[in-house]
Amino acid sequence: MIELKHVSFAYEKDAPVLQDISFRVEDGETVGLIGANGAGKSTVMKLLLGLLSGEGDILVDGTRVEKATLGEIRKKLGFVLQNSDNQMFMPTVYEDMIFGPLNYMLSREEAEARADAALEQLGVSELKHRHNHKLSGGEKRMAAIATILAMEPAAILMDEPTAALDPCNRRVVINTINSLPQTKLITSHDLDMILDTCERVILLSGGKVVADGPAQEILRDQALLEANRMELPFCIAGERRG
Repeated sequence: MIELKHVSFAYEKDAPVLQDISFRVEDGETVGLIGANGAGKSTVMKLLLGLLSGEGDILVDGTRVEKATLGEIRKKLGFVLQNSDNQMFMPTVYEDMIFGPLNYMLSREEAEARADAALEQLGVSELKHRHNHKLSGGEKRMAAIATILAMEPAAILMDEPTAALDPCNRRVVINTINSLPQTKLITSHDLDMILDTCERVILLSGGKVVADGPAQEILRDQALLEANRMELPFCIAGERRG
């Protein structure tokens, strides 16, 4: 579904952010992309969406990401931003949800049917006519996910989906991620959430892939994590203290 082949990128000529990285995310996989601040996680997301352009090849569902294909790529990829306020810009949840499908030339009836189906899938139909500025943080995150689902993407990118959520809303978002059938690539510093949602983890450090494998193995490797300025998930650290 997603493939990066020898991708490099630098914001400044002599300061590379990504250096010759390659990985694949297969159809239906949920993969965590982790790393310390500045490791290049957000840059990978922007490259996938065509917001940045670097060296190497990036393919989404077999289509190369380039200027001529951006419309097609963005129909295949949904992006849930870390800050839902940057994503939800219409007065109500419903208006946000039908905005994208209408822009893709669906009829009003089709757009509304997609919105209703997405809200029902997530169990948040009560948010339909709520005003965005009156939603709690957890409600807004769920509404943002519903907005992306209404686009019916083949894959979903998520940037820090549990950031700034209270424990209850965090658990709701985790359960929601686990219920979604789409391919998912998730960046987060919340390694407990990554452990709860991802079967595989890719660890970036210094702009390179330094580990790629089962989440249970990588997230239990204290030496590996600490060598790359990260710590064990709380649940695993607690096991070891116990």
